[in-house]
Amino acid sequence: MNLRELLQYNDIVIQCHDNPDADAISSGMALYEYLKKYNKNVRLVYSGQYKIKKRSLELMVSSLDIPIEYVTKLDNPELLVTVDCQYGEGNVTHFDAQNIAVIDHHQISVKMPELFEVKSNLGSCATLMWMLLKKEGFYIGDNIKLSTALYYGLYTDTNGFTEMDHPCDRDLRDTANFDKALIVKFKNSNLTLNDLSIAGEAINHYEYNNEYKFAIIKVRPCDPNILGLISDIVIEVDKIETCLVYSINATGIKISVRSCSKEVKACELADYICRDIGSGGGHKIKAGGFIQLNLLRNAYQKYCEEFNISYENSENELCNPSRQEISDFLEYKMIDYFLQSEVIYSQKYNIDFSSMKVYKKKEVELGYVRLSDLYESGSSVYIRTFSKDVKINVESGVIIMLDGKGDVWEISEEYFNENYVSKPGKYKLDNVEYMPTVKSVNTGITIGLGYYAKKCVFDGREIVYAKPVEKNVKIFSQDNEDDYILGKKGDYLVIKCKDVRDLSICEKDKFMDSYKRV
Repeated sequence: MNLRELLQYNDIVIQCHDNPDADAISSGMALYEYLKKYNKNVRLVYSGQYKIKKRSLELMVSSLDIPIEYVTKLDNPELLVTVDCQYGEGNVTHFDAQNIAVIDHHQISVKMPELFEVKSNLGSCATLMWMLLKKEGFYIGDNIKLSTALYYGLYTDTNGFTEMDHPCDRDLRDTANFDKALIVKFKNSNLTLNDLSIAGEAINHYEYNNEYKFAIIKVRPCDPNILGLISDIVIEVDKIETCLVYSINATGIKISVRSCSKEVKACELADYICRDIGSGGGHKIKAGGFIQLNLLRNAYQKYCEEFNISYENSENELCNPSRQEISDFLEYKMIDYFLQSEVIYSQKYNIDFSSMKVYKKKEVELGYVRLSDLYESGSSVYIRTFSKDVKINVESGVIIMLDGKGDVWEISEEYFNENYVSKPGKYKLDNVEYMPTVKSVNTGITIGLGYYAKKCVFDGREIVYAKPVEKNVKIFSQDNEDDYILGKKGDYLVIKCKDVRDLSICEKDKFMDSYKRV
């Protein structure tokens, strides 16, 4: 859905979920500003049992002049748009409307109306609104109040930016022209003395798994930032290498994950716990996520069937798992994460070549960029792709390669000359979710990497052994035993014939496109 599709209506109500947070309020404000520009009769509202009382949100609303109203009824508006939530969910008071639209960043859990935009891999609805506004040419750079609102919405919904996984979240964080003094004011009004009591109580009732060295802590309903505070404390305990801190609310389970083990990335653990029942992500050390109760029901039923656990249902309807059942399920997910992963150190791996087949690399068209053509040698740049941010020092012998998915990697000029042939014309990146960018450390200017990419084809004689992996694998290369490359079940373990200690992982689809049997 594009925002311009909403302009066919005149009487429009934007509804945040009950007990709205900063992300919902900022998203509603962004849509309100857009519709007001086109002279629409628009209101921004929320409902539910409680009015906004949290001090940081009161400051946000008053300082940024956000025209949000508390309502208990609506007069059947021409269009009702729910933001940061989905019409029909339990955390959204039901109001009748002639037409419905949904803008959200959570997993779809109810039937969608004709007009909807849901991106469940984003860290916040604020990011989604920022993207939709950009698409319409509605730039927020000069609107400091709106920029501040969206920045704070992203900040709070990603636990201080520690639970971001999408490059557009990072783009909003890096480019928003926000009021720094107000953000500091909001941050320092976020927690209460009661929140501290909740944290202390939770830490005293931890559960510890000695085999895998993880802790699980259940927290009473609280501000989501408390979960991050608790997990930051718990991960500093000497016997704990990973931890999961969670709190159950009316619609789901908010989780915070930490890791100090090089064999476990917090972002991957959070994603594994929330996969298919919510969304999770973040960074290597800090991550988080949200599990939706209405999606958890089916997952919990399958878990019960697998382990012959009794699960009570009402007539033909799945019930929400109890708090103890949720605790048991999360412990199972933590243990299963470790059971479903194999750690491989390239230098020590015992290779069974009898289970592998021999492949040759195809002549695949790729893109390449010599950074030294764009930047001064000795300078530094940040390259941002869908999957990562990487800092690279610009040198004359370094070439950046691009594939059709927007992934990039670094090779030497010598390797390029031995294995690739340049072709005339530009390399086109089409239909990628995120176009890779390059940002100069010196100037701060960002450019699209794909715009400067030239064509080439692989023409080398690379012969490899390969096989699909039967479980998730984490490969520590011979050159870097501090970080691993993740391969998921079905991806291919690839070993170069020239150097059997040169192990790598190739995604299944990418492998099929890039290699052929010998």
